[in-house]
Amino acid sequence: MRYVRTGAVAFPAAVVVLLAVAGPFLAAHPATEPVDIPYATPSAAALLGTDHLGQDVAGRVLLGGWGLLLLAAVIAVLVTAAAAVTGAVAALRPAIGALIERTTDALMLAPPVLAILVVMLSWPESGTIGLVAIAVVVGTPYAARVFAAAAARTAVSGYVEVAVASGERLPYLIFREVLPNLRETVATQLGLRFVEATYLVSTAAFLQLPTSLGETNWALMVRENSAGIMLNPAAVVAPAVAIGVLAVSVNATIGVFGRRMVTA
Repeated sequence: MRYVRTGAVAFPAAVVVLLAVAGPFLAAHPATEPVDIPYATPSAAALLGTDHLGQDVAGRVLLGGWGLLLLAAVIAVLVTAAAAVTGAVAALRPAIGALIERTTDALMLAPPVLAILVVMLSWPESGTIGLVAIAVVVGTPYAARVFAAAAARTAVSGYVEVAVASGERLPYLIFREVLPNLRETVATQLGLRFVEATYLVSTAAFLQLPTSLGETNWALMVRENSAGIMLNPAAVVAPAVAIGVLAVSVNATIGVFGRRMVTA
């Protein structure tokens, strides 16, 4: 029963990820090839109808997911890794922890979208790397506070005190004593950071910041086709649903596997 539940939770994410990765090989038409009049209803030539330029919506959905998926995954891993190490340091070294706490308090006040607008508009050449850097900077502080709270009890446990008394250095304490005991927190935060990164990248793509995300992505499809939602709702609904299903299902799946790792 447990495996059935896990499979049910993971199935939607697996389908969306598979379609996003295999999309370029499955799309029936090139992304920029018109197949019918703008906002045409579903037909044999276009299973989900057409967009504002008469392009195949189904094909563009298949072609527009892998970039967002990859970028969100990279951001989620980087934020989780940075926050886990930062939180462990804060728990093991109270003086450093106080400094980290004050720093994160200041960074947490910066709205991610505002940070994206300020940096990407003033430095458009930063491109995708700039977007990743911004997402890591604004996403790490809150997650680090979560890891610091989770690591606080581990930091005062007997085996950590023994390791400290034995003269073990900080890197050893972090990676051998503290973080292995925070597997569920790591899994949970990885899922949450992926959801946050998905929506952050989608927002940036919706605003076309940066332009290096490409002309075909789910968020940009929502923006471009919103004016014709009454003519062909699928042009907006399909990419929006893909973003939502991917984020929620991946988060739930990581949470399930995290709990199974702890109980294993």
